[in-house]
Amino acid sequence: MQKDPFRTRDHVADFDDIVADIMARSATTRATLPMVADVAYGNGDAERLDLFFPPVGRKNIPVHIFIHGGYWRMFSRGDYSYVANTVTKAGAIAVIVDYALMPEFRMAAIVEQVRRAKQWVLDNIVDHGGDPARISVSGHSAGAHLATFLFEKTPMPSRIRAALLLGGLYDLKPLQRSFLEPLIGITDEEAAAFTPMTRRHDPKTAVTILVGDQETQPFHQQAADFGTLLRAQGHGVRDLRLNDRNHMNSVRDLGIVGTQAGDCLMQTIETTLV
Repeated sequence: MQKDPFRTRDHVADFDDIVADIMARSATTRATLPMVADVAYGNGDAERLDLFFPPVGRKNIPVHIFIHGGYWRMFSRGDYSYVANTVTKAGAIAVIVDYALMPEFRMAAIVEQVRRAKQWVLDNIVDHGGDPARISVSGHSAGAHLATFLFEKTPMPSRIRAALLLGGLYDLKPLQRSFLEPLIGITDEEAAAFTPMTRRHDPKTAVTILVGDQETQPFHQQAADFGTLLRAQGHGVRDLRLNDRNHMNSVRDLGIVGTQAGDCLMQTIETTLV
């Protein structure tokens, strides 16, 4: 039987070991980095975020928002605290965002939640020493999909200076026929309304699109197609394949300075300093 190219566990032999590693790294991060935990950005139970700070220098510093993946149905912000290691080493505040999960909540609700999280940052991060004029965002997999909604083109500027999208999903239609069908059941209406390939984005946001060279073909194709779309919309886009990396060890690398993904994250944050 042919393996589903979207079912990560079928293609990453050490999936469980990597998940255990990132959770252990996240626990260490929460125990060692200065943080403000469980900040409400809305009224829903899942509408919470954690802030992590560099050990020194907390005035008018850059801010980086991270959105986790898990096909909109798994994981939480606490599993991804470790990303703050790289963010804070770059001298920025890390904002690790949670959101409600499918299928109990639908795509429209989740997209609105991450938008509310961004608005909370714009309205409140100065009280924590952050500069709302120097915001960047990153996301992995479904988190990369959600991150695109933070730099959409609207009558108002997005105020997102830079974005890093890792192993992202930018066309939802193929997922309707994947292993996710009985689990979250993406509807035709959701695929049409929330596919980033059909939307316009703020060309003032500098975008880096990353994909591991060991990812399955649909991830490579979606990354290439989204990069082409953004260029057509006037974006400066950087594309990069991560050497010897798959869907899971690539996101682990975001929290490790000196890896390709970790260094790209630092460079994304540095973009906001220009």
